[in-house]
Amino acid sequence: MHTLLIEVVQIQGHCPVYQIGDQFHIQAGYKLVAQRPVCMHALVCMSPYYIPLSRGITPADLGLAGPDGAAYVQCLDPQHYTGGGTVTFRISQM
Repeated sequence: MHTLLIEVVQIQGHCPVYQIGDQFHIQAGYKLVAQRPVCMHALVCMSPYYIPLSRGITPADLGLAGPDGAAYVQCLDPQHYTGGGTVTFRISQM
């Protein structure tokens, strides 16, 4: 199992939890390691993908690959309606 590094790379609107550059990890496919609060919207958007990515399935195989080969996912906050922030996360193996 690979450790995943999750990084905040973009925020549209205002997110009350994250700033660009914030990071946390998922170890062994199920251990969340974070130095600060983690938003539940963030975990929901990643939940279908963190186990396959931890097991070495490529972001391309999951349809999530960005130009650098890392996986990209977005949180579920529809900021145009809620006034919140939609956050884009980059997920890579460490």
